[in-house]
Amino acid sequence: MSKEFFAQSEFDSRHRKVREAMETAGIDVLLVIAPQNINYLIGTPAKGYQEFAMLFFPLEQGPLTVVSRLPEVPMLEAESLADDVRGWGEPETENWMTVVKQIIEDRKYAGLRLGLEVPAYYLHALDYQKLQSLLGPSPVKDATDLIGNIKLIKSPAEIAYIRKSADILDAAMKTCLGSLAAGKTEREVSADVHHTLLSSGSDIPSSPMNFLSGPRSAFAHGEPTDRVLETGDFMHIQFGAHVRRYCCTIGRQICLGEPTGRMHEIYQLARDAGDAAIGHMRAGVRATAPHEAAKKVISEAGMERYRLHMTGYAVGAAFPPSWIEPLIMDSNSTQTLMAGMVIAVEPPLFGLEEGLGVRIIDNVLVTESGCELLSKTTRDLIVV
Repeated sequence: MSKEFFAQSEFDSRHRKVREAMETAGIDVLLVIAPQNINYLIGTPAKGYQEFAMLFFPLEQGPLTVVSRLPEVPMLEAESLADDVRGWGEPETENWMTVVKQIIEDRKYAGLRLGLEVPAYYLHALDYQKLQSLLGPSPVKDATDLIGNIKLIKSPAEIAYIRKSADILDAAMKTCLGSLAAGKTEREVSADVHHTLLSSGSDIPSSPMNFLSGPRSAFAHGEPTDRVLETGDFMHIQFGAHVRRYCCTIGRQICLGEPTGRMHEIYQLARDAGDAAIGHMRAGVRATAPHEAAKKVISEAGMERYRLHMTGYAVGAAFPPSWIEPLIMDSNSTQTLMAGMVIAVEPPLFGLEEGLGVRIIDNVLVTESGCELLSKTTRDLIVV
């Protein structure tokens, strides 16, 4: 997400919203760790997220300082809005703590009210402890979801990228259906799908493809394997496309050859649960409502024990290893759906004793009056 991907006015709006949230939370300087949030504020596609990086985002207008691994410095300087890029890693004895300490001294941040992101994937527990000791007496507030909650509502420019991702998904799913054949492996079909994704303009995926065929369809998550497809296989496939890191995902249920009555039955149940969730989605509705609607369909069919996954979650700009944003549609959610949110809806059935499972996934754009399905690929049980 380099700075050229959006107009300066878009970044100005983001900065304003984040600073308003900081002021409400009583934060003077926000320490941004998650790469998707760093990119949201300064616009860079830097891929060094596996190593420590942090953006200092002040409440008052001032220099935006980012610290990252030394090899990422040239890209951050060329393609981001950062005013000051500090690298760590050379000489070999220098570490990120030295650089962060110097920034705090240079910017006079010591003693200010700090907000710290503690994302699940990008801050090692030992690095968190080091950071806490380095910050010393400064009061530190948990700001893990401060930016994430703002990002849930997409701008028109962001939605445009997500729509392009959906178009790529439809093309890749068409490739998938044309590739499926008895005698081919899951891995071979996956290769064809990934070729279409990348050649059509998708970035690298932020989460691996799930492709589970035959008895493996009972499982929720699994990458493509060397399993050879056979006539009669029931299968589900899930993958995402990303344009400027903005993600859209899809999941479809497929049968290679004529499906059995039981396959039709459990497919229809998962489809009905998904339809029930989608039917409850519009701005102003609590995020629990679509979940409860889907859950009711599955429970009334006596299949609650096979409902082994969340009903849905928000999707947006994403980096490996996940595309999930901080909104989950389950019974514990305290959030409300708002226009501009993009939600993956996927109430599934997994672990059936006969080695069967179903997952149908659609990303929907929440609107004031309802929601819009972003993919145009049929949601029917697909027979190849």
